[in-house]
Amino acid sequence: MTLLKQFLELGLDCSPIGLGPGPSQGGYFCTPKGLTVLGWEGVDGIHYGRIRGYGDMVFAVNPMPAGEQHVRPLAGSFRDFLRLLLACGSTTTLEQAGDWTREQFDTYLRAPENAVTPDAQAVLERIASAFRLTPMEDPFSYIKGVQASFDGGKLHYTDEYYDTLGLARPDRREPASQGFEFEAVVFALEKE
Repeated sequence: MTLLKQFLELGLDCSPIGLGPGPSQGGYFCTPKGLTVLGWEGVDGIHYGRIRGYGDMVFAVNPMPAGEQHVRPLAGSFRDFLRLLLACGSTTTLEQAGDWTREQFDTYLRAPENAVTPDAQAVLERIASAFRLTPMEDPFSYIKGVQASFDGGKLHYTDEYYDTLGLARPDRREPASQGFEFEAVVFALEKE
């Protein structure tokens, strides 16, 4: 049995660590084809999952990213993803790490308002004991390394992704008319 199946069989409510319930197929314009959702952050449509064809790698999908990447890898395996959660306390830190410097990352983790809640701590302890996992030693470097070595150009998206972002579709098809075109309005300005 895979680690993911064992994890799911625990039946944990992982909402306190940013893996809440929601649609299993995503549903946002930027959700790549083939993504199976592992959980939802609970804010801004951010969700986490695995993409068919990428093995055990875990990705973050953010409809409103700070940069230009809507989809980023976080971990090379589900085991490493869990170890990252143990080190950082929630998915929030993992998802934002790609846009941060080490100083910003460390500052965020140390800030009192970002302390792990008792509910989150209980979930993390259960995960650690069930799978005999230890926290990732250097989560920032690990995430940056996974992201630096990933070629996002091979991800496949729906037509909605390309249309929403105004990008050319890979198959060069034009978007279907939405029926929202209006006759041009001409203004004539007269000088008094």
